[in-house]
Amino acid sequence: MLPTPGDFRRDQLATAALFCFLGFQYATWASRLPALKSRFGLGETQLGLLLMICGVGAAVSFPLVAPLMRRLGSRLLAVWSAGVLVAVLPALAAAGGYPLALAVIFVDGVAVGCLNVAMNARGAALEEHYGRAAMAQLHAMFSAGAFGGALLASGTNAVTHSVTAHFAVAAVLLVLLLAASRPRVLAESSAPPPGDRPAKTNGAGLRSLTGASRTALWLGCAMVFGTVTEGAMNDWSALYLTEETGASGRLAPLGIAFFSVMMVVARLLGDGWRSRWGDALLVRAGSVLAGTGLSLALLTGGTWPALIGFACAGLGMAAVTPCLYVAAAAEGPGALALVAALGTTGLLAGPALIGFVAGHTDLTVAMAVVAASAVLVAVCSSRVTWKERDGGAGAETETVAH
Repeated sequence: MLPTPGDFRRDQLATAALFCFLGFQYATWASRLPALKSRFGLGETQLGLLLMICGVGAAVSFPLVAPLMRRLGSRLLAVWSAGVLVAVLPALAAAGGYPLALAVIFVDGVAVGCLNVAMNARGAALEEHYGRAAMAQLHAMFSAGAFGGALLASGTNAVTHSVTAHFAVAAVLLVLLLAASRPRVLAESSAPPPGDRPAKTNGAGLRSLTGASRTALWLGCAMVFGTVTEGAMNDWSALYLTEETGASGRLAPLGIAFFSVMMVVARLLGDGWRSRWGDALLVRAGSVLAGTGLSLALLTGGTWPALIGFACAGLGMAAVTPCLYVAAAAEGPGALALVAALGTTGLLAGPALIGFVAGHTDLTVAMAVVAASAVLVAVCSSRVTWKERDGGAGAETETVAH
């Protein structure tokens, strides 16, 4: 039986539940960092280590996730890693000391790395099976989940300061999200997920020491620069506004708001753009828009030009990550794991890199590095062999750029 639009919508919602799940889970414990800091008596350095250890766990998952994908498949791996992430919340609430909290967050990072790869593999499988673009909207659901987690944290904190109560409510909601996704996620598809296939070689047939194709390495480089841009914009935009443009405390949060809102809106619309113009053009044009818009804002100076530049960055970078994940999934589980791990590295290293540059120069120069990072996404993506849909009907052609 041929798949129907109703089948596509049900499978899309089931996969979207996984993306929403991950955003919600992360925002839930991250929003209670002040409470955890107070409970364990942490200093800034110790709190930074707690955050970093999550990224370390995600990086450690890289050599594990490819064999797990081959053994379990992306569907089962998504469900099992999501189950671990549910258990992390009560475990963190019950942690009696800082070392135990570090261990719990490390496990969280490993599970995040596994779910990140598995759910993106499911998103790529959804697109291939139905011949329709869906990944940008799926990534928008991650942002929606994070927003929902932050709202729940704010609401429960107004009623009770108990981290245990908050995490218990959040865990129940996560179980409901997982239950909503599980029946469809586990359903067998007539087309095996791209992430469950053996890795392909590129035209040259060359392999790196990691076993990844040259295409996968260029995708990984593009992902690093893309996530450096995203992470730096989230962490440094407000400080740039206050220190470099003289913005008031009331206007400073608008930096993140302009960037984030444009990113969410663009991701909701991004699948239509992908079907019309193709992933390759969208990644290159979007990253150039982000880098150029931010550069012009820095050269102009002032609060409102900066906000417009931040909006350009959000608009331009919105579809980059979803498109890179789709291309990586087509290269096989090893490539997808590599690209996901490098993306985590970019998110971790980006804010620290910008802080290092700012410490030795100023934030304007540091934000110029962010703009350059966005442009480098276009440079790296120009070395990628892109697999494009022909007319959105499911037929595919290869676009090779060297």
